[in-house]
Amino acid sequence: MYSLSQFSFVLGLIALVGGGALYLLNALGGRALQLAATNGRSGLAVPTTSALAAASGRFGTILTVNSFIFLTACLGFRWAAAGYGPFSNMYEFSVAFAWAAVGIYLYFELRYGLRILALFVLPTAVALLLYAAAVPSEIKPLVPALQNDVLLTLHVAVAVAAYGAFAVAFGAAVLYLIQEVAHLSWLPKLSTLDEMAYRSVVAGFPMMALVIILGAVWADIAWGRYWGWDPKETASLVTWLLYGGYLHARVLRGWRGRRSAILLVIGFAGVMFTYFGNYFLGGLHSYA
Repeated sequence: MYSLSQFSFVLGLIALVGGGALYLLNALGGRALQLAATNGRSGLAVPTTSALAAASGRFGTILTVNSFIFLTACLGFRWAAAGYGPFSNMYEFSVAFAWAAVGIYLYFELRYGLRILALFVLPTAVALLLYAAAVPSEIKPLVPALQNDVLLTLHVAVAVAAYGAFAVAFGAAVLYLIQEVAHLSWLPKLSTLDEMAYRSVVAGFPMMALVIILGAVWADIAWGRYWGWDPKETASLVTWLLYGGYLHARVLRGWRGRRSAILLVIGFAGVMFTYFGNYFLGGLHSYA
């Protein structure tokens, strides 16, 4: 099962890189169409470019769906091999984080029909998988604090789902900032990007709250206290408050556009700090 998990991981990474390349070709095709229309070119150039862009977009989606399937198999085979949820170390968490980001991206592509978002979400997932490939992947016995399979699975599964939603919001926010300056006809409308980012945060914010609650329950079981201001606990709380500030500013203060997009970029920086902070902050989470 371990070998099958590793094989699925490699296939998932290859498919994701291929899908990202095709999405890029799809975006470049859109740019070429814009230039052709602007310059008033005629003949077969525009239809040919249009067909190439459409085909690359479709095959990019197919490869990304296959990547999601392979990553699902990777986690499933590893779960079977280890006997507990594949969320116990940075290798497993990174694969799960990438898996969630890809899955949530595919949902939004289906919902909104916007493939351009892949240019910012998929590189994040690829970077996570490359990082996972660089850290130890051996299956080892759980440290005592992690020997609660139910809470391990729930706590980390909800965390990767929240992080995946925030990754999609980050991609939409970056696209918003680009489109606000460039005004490119082949990019989505600003209102669409703003709405997509908002919906992503609406999905991720309660899950992040649940991460903190489940973590507190688990901390009481493992360490005898609900909250100890451990660096990772504190970083998670700060990240949740950042996204809470975004929702407050948008709903109650009417913030839209650039200010909201900047808040989302800062929020995702908080996500990544929470994710990697245990490496240089230490604390009770230094094993994960």
